[in-house]
Amino acid sequence: MPRFSVIVPAFRVQAYLHACLDSVLSQSFKDCEIIVVDDCSPDACGPIADEYARRDPRVTALHLPRNAGLGPARNAGMERASGDYLIFLDGDDTLLPEALQTIADRLGATGDPDVLMYDYARTYLTGRSVRNVLADRLNERGPAAFRLADRPELLELLMVVWNKTYRRAFVEAEGFAFPPGYYEDTPWTYPVLMSAGSIAVLDAVCVSYRQRRRGNILSTTSEKHFDIFDQYDRVFAFVDARPELAAWRPVLFRRMLDHFSAVYASPDRLPLPSRPAFFRRATAACRRYRTPGAPAPRSARLRHGLMRVGARRTYRALAASRRLGKGLRRGTAALRRAVRGAALHAHYRLQLRLPLRPAHAVFAAHGGGGYACSPAAIEAKARELVPGLRTGWICRPVDAHTVPTGTRPLAPGTFAYWSALARSTYLVNNADFDRRLVKRRGQILVQTHRGTPLRTEGADLLDRPAAARDTDFEQLLRTVDTWDFSLSANPHSTLVRERAYPSAYTTLEYGSPRTDVYHRATSADVARLRETLGIPAGSTALLHAPTHRDYRRVQRPALDLERLIRVLGPHFVILDRAVARSGGRARTGAHPGIIDVTGHPSPEALALASDALITDYSSLMFDYVNLDRPVVLHLGDIEAYEAARGTYFDITAFPPGVVARGQDELFDIFATDHWRGSRSAELRAAFRARFCPYDDGHAAERVVRRVFLGETDVLPASSLAMPAPVRQNPAGARAGG
Repeated sequence: MPRFSVIVPAFRVQAYLHACLDSVLSQSFKDCEIIVVDDCSPDACGPIADEYARRDPRVTALHLPRNAGLGPARNAGMERASGDYLIFLDGDDTLLPEALQTIADRLGATGDPDVLMYDYARTYLTGRSVRNVLADRLNERGPAAFRLADRPELLELLMVVWNKTYRRAFVEAEGFAFPPGYYEDTPWTYPVLMSAGSIAVLDAVCVSYRQRRRGNILSTTSEKHFDIFDQYDRVFAFVDARPELAAWRPVLFRRMLDHFSAVYASPDRLPLPSRPAFFRRATAACRRYRTPGAPAPRSARLRHGLMRVGARRTYRALAASRRLGKGLRRGTAALRRAVRGAALHAHYRLQLRLPLRPAHAVFAAHGGGGYACSPAAIEAKARELVPGLRTGWICRPVDAHTVPTGTRPLAPGTFAYWSALARSTYLVNNADFDRRLVKRRGQILVQTHRGTPLRTEGADLLDRPAAARDTDFEQLLRTVDTWDFSLSANPHSTLVRERAYPSAYTTLEYGSPRTDVYHRATSADVARLRETLGIPAGSTALLHAPTHRDYRRVQRPALDLERLIRVLGPHFVILDRAVARSGGRARTGAHPGIIDVTGHPSPEALALASDALITDYSSLMFDYVNLDRPVVLHLGDIEAYEAARGTYFDITAFPPGVVARGQDELFDIFATDHWRGSRSAELRAAFRARFCPYDDGHAAERVVRRVFLGETDVLPASSLAMPAPVRQNPAGARAGG
């Protein structure tokens, strides 16, 4: 008997069915059966199901003699199911990687409840994936298993069948089945949840809910939407037959009103001539099942009241007035923004006519982010060494708390922001300033960059459209022409950037200011950081820091961290600094051995707190070797990455540590301790000698003395014995490729 029976009804989903079935069959958890129910689909769903059944013995293909709809198709699948638990997956949706393993683990941890509820993410044609906005209802705090009465807020979640798994013995004992018609989930989900002796939740995205442009029920204009009344008749009949469930009537009544209002408000569902009849049916159902006791939110009370008394014209007038009000508010807001924009522009032009302030400096990093990277190191050293210097830091209000006392936070788009840009003598950034900046005579602009370049950048992206995307190369060159100084950590960076950003600036090959903290931090500093991050005492912390993939719209993780933590054992912790979250992996950081540090403002602090780094193409590796701690590269997609983005040298030929070309190889590296062996140390030492010749803890001081104090004899001590530049790939091509 398999653990799971995954039931997939299929009707007019031939374009998506392969992806759906592959998402199940590719799961690492193999103890499942898949029952594909061809609901007499006129397209190729039937042959696709047969093809998968021939290929994999876990797949069964059922063919219904006539089209019956989602409910009867699911019933047919249940009749053939033999698994402990039932999972319903629509033929145009998919399971996320590791979803079945995650669900199985949670079932075991909660004592095999009757129902387990999990989360989903809406996936759009653009590749964007957005998690359910009510995900907080699925928090796993409190008892592992419970009754619905203990957590009635679960009824606020989307009442569909496919975000839950059901114990088959419970379903068969209660005799649950799906009715025909639209909204068939409604008379299944409510009775199941109210009857379940035990319910558990899983705070993890397990299903990718595809948002199709056409073909789904919610976007189909049809009188079949009147089926919603029959479905709620079935729900209340179920409650009326079980007096012990009478307490749920007020909640069900309010949810029914919400559902009716949503259908009536949708412009796509009801044919225009049918709308009056729908409203009348809704009013009749409200009168029939009205049960006070569960007040609606204030914003919905008037609509509910009008629907109950049948005041359709007033209901329509109210909806029209609200639409008009929204339009007026949007217009007023747009006018207010236009007036403010004009005032800011006039203010900036006026400030440009006033003298520069010689003791004022503006700093920024990462396009208006918090206090971080080389600009932060230079700002701190400038306040220390330059008498009377007044500094400001450009950041969003949410990041203002990261700015140290004595430095003025400057919110983008404010009058203070434009005044500072117009009149400060020094401008320091690791990215671009506002495109509307007018560089004045006498202003000094320092571009610090963001680490040593491995990935192709700047003008070198001209022949790499996947990475360049919508880069305006003419604007890029105009921006480069505003630079006075360009910081460089090593000869490699100097050579690359003089070609990638050609202009007349002066290169300061002084080392990387953002690594200064690595040379100053004490063991007490490290211990404090580890405690702040929640790293258990005595644990080995691995920092996982992958980089962005230009060839992917959705940044899905290449590494299964939960499998890795199982390989590592209980004395390891992973600090996960992910590129993106939505739709990425089944788990969402709930594992106690994985600490989500994606939003942490300082990669340098994370590096100091960790014992080793797992990365791929991130420039963080060039900084991290200053700590003389192990680095492991996970390069499972290097061919695709090279083709899309390109690199300046073959990182596999000159790596900072052990290289894994796949996930299983990475697991072996950690299982055998090769990640911190003698070979790893040799590679790290050679890499550090090549790319960190000037990183001695004084790079920021050298920049300040040269730029702010005008001293010219500040070359780093090791500059007299520069290492030879690493052999570069022409046009970013991989060596030997």
